[in-house]
Formats: sequence, C-alpha cells, structure tokens
Amino acid sequence: MRTQALNAALAMLLLCVAGVPHDLAREANGSEATLPTLAGKPEFHQTTDWRALPSFKFDTLCFLNALTGDPFYVKYYKGEYARFQPQLTPAARNALANLKRRIKHDNKGIISAFLCSYFSATNDETLDDLLKTLDDTGAMQNVLRQTPYYSEVGWREFKAAGADLKTVFLFLKDIRFEDYWRENVLPKVRLKIAAMEKELPKYNVVAEVEKHLGYALPSNQITVYMLYYSQPHGIRITGTRFLTDIAWPLPILVRNAIHEMMHPPYDWQRDGELRKIVAALKADAFLMDKVKNHNPDFGYNSFESYIEENCIRALDQIISERLGIALEPRKRWRYEDDGMHVFAVALYSLLKQENYNARAEKFRDFLIRMIRSDKLAAGKIQSSYESFYAQQVTL
Repeated sequence: MRTQALNAALAMLLLCVAGVPHDLAREANGSEATLPTLAGKPEFHQTTDWRALPSFKFDTLCFLNALTGDPFYVKYYKGEYARFQPQLTPAARNALANLKRRIKHDNKGIISAFLCSYFSATNDETLDDLLKTLDDTGAMQNVLRQTPYYSEVGWREFKAAGADLKTVFLFLKDIRFEDYWRENVLPKVRLKIAAMEKELPKYNVVAEVEKHLGYALPSNQITVYMLYYSQPHGIRITGTRFLTDIAWPLPILVRNAIHEMMHPPYDWQRDGELRKIVAALKADAFLMDKVKNHNPDFGYNSFESYIEENCIRALDQIISERLGIALEPRKRWRYEDDGMHVFAVALYSLLKQENYNARAEKFRDFLIRMIRSDKLAAGKIQSSYESFYAQQVTL
C-alpha cells in the first residue's frame, strides 16, 4: 500500500516531465505553481516576457541521473561520467545507489524531476544552500504546500532521501564540483543563452497557451533555466518556469516552453466530474496497454500522469503549428517515447476536426464533451489512431 501511495505522489511530479527533447518552466524563488482557475472569467495576457538563466542548483540535481551510472543517462554524458565516476567515494556510491533504487526502481520516478521539483521551492543556489535546506526543510515544505507538487507521501519520501542527498552533496563539495561547473559548464550555458535571447521574443507562448487552456497563467513571464545536464528530460518546476538543455536548438526550446506552461491543464485533484469521466477510459484496452507496458524510463507511469501528458502533447502540437515550429505529427508520435502516446494522437485528431478552440471553450470542458459524445470514449482510441495514420495530415 505504501508503494502504491508513493507511486501516486510521484506521478503528480512526473506529470511535468517529458522524455526526449520535451519542455520545461520558471525560476527558483518559490513562486506559485500554475493552477487552472475554474471560476470566473480569466484575464488573459497579451505578451510573453522571456527570461533565460543558468542554474548550478538544477544542473547539479540533474547530473545525479548520470552520476548513478544509469546507462539511460550516461550515454548523454560519457565524458563527465568518465571524469567523476573514479572519484566517487564508497559512501557517495552507496548513497547514489540508494537514490536510484528508491526513486527510480521502487517508485518508477525520475531522480532529476523529483529533486528539481522540490528544490525549486527554495532560493538555494550553492551546495552549501542545498545542505542547509536538508538540515531545515520547513520553509521548503511551506512553499510546496501551495503547489500541485506536494503530497504527504511524497514529502515523507523526500525526507527519507535526505541522508543520501547530504552524502552526495558533501561529496560534490569535497571534489569542488561548483568550481568545475563554473569554469567548464557555465561559459557554454552563457553562450547558448546569448544566442537564444535574441530569438525568444518572437514567440508569444503565454498568449497561445492561455487561449488553448481557457484560463490565465499566474504571470506572462516564462523563466527557462538553460542546463547542461538535463538530457533527455525537460522538467516543469514551480511557477511559470522550466528546465531545458543547451544541446537543443531554438525550436525545441520553444516547444518545451509551450508544453511545460500547460501543466496542469485542469485541476485534477479538485474536479471530481473530470476524474469520473476520464476514469472511464481505463476500459480501453489499446490505451491501457501503452499505460502499463511502455518504457518506465520515459516517466508517465500512472494512468493519471499518462493522460495529462498526452493531453498536453496534443495541445502543444496545435500551438506549435500556429507558431510555425511544429514537428510533422505522424512522425512525431510514431517515434516519440517509442510511440507510447496513442491518446495524444486520438485527441489531436479531434482537436483538428472540431476546430478547437473556435468557441473559446476551456480544454477541460472540451475533453469531457469529447468523451461523453463517444468520439473519444473507451473502445474508440485504436480506430482513431489507425485512421490518423491512414490519412495525409497537413500542418
């Protein structure tokens, strides 16, 4: 029972994580996370205020994926792993193994996503800051309680990982990892930021996201943290902020921003009607095969996180097309995360057929309407998927 509850808690975090070149979000000052406003008419923003920043904190937390020796991540950072792996002390090696076992293997989570989500609720910038937070987590907990990322089960898991995290942070401090990052990584990140800052103002992402979700974001500012160690994930954190990797070109960064700003697209926890309607999709065998049998390294290892991620992917495809930076949808969903996002295909097809969002409908309402109308009901996903691939799709 404890593992099932923890899986559900981690699923809430992993709703905001993508697999290969995905999407990210805002800045580390404990700002409020985006939540749909279900009552009242939202005040939409007309512009997008972009900020691109480096972050030692988030780069360090993301680097732990590879530092565990996990082949899924080492392939992106072979040189760095070869440099730092021989320096691992027995204590650090054991602590990293514990983190991997606890977060990834036991609970189907992603180390970087789990840790970045929690530490995004702090102003920490250095290893000393991270260590101080581990010694006194009260302020972090208070901020997280105001966001969709918090649960008592998840918090207990974070606290249980504290001793291992402290061991790893002390190891990184001993080998002067901050100096290495500042001298070898930061210059590369700054070069990428300088190039991106010239182009980002061309893309009014916030206005498009609000139009397609049907509610206003808490701010028109998007803060993107440009990282060196985040591959292959993009990660949404608290507020209108996300993490992306400098290895990816501008179109991927903007697509990431579109995607991450839409998490969550509805208020799952407080919307009983939505939960009941969407739960009916569990009767769709084609859909549930993808939910249960995809590569867990990609994330989305619960029904709820899978559905939310697929909703966002369908919407981000529509917006990317409007902004002229879209991938060809059939190729995208044939290969993206090994083709697991079949619900996104069915939903995208309906978004196009129904000319969404011509009547300013909230996405939550559209989703419910499509399931109730039988167009997106259980038993219809496979036929919609096959029909999509039988047709020529025009952007």
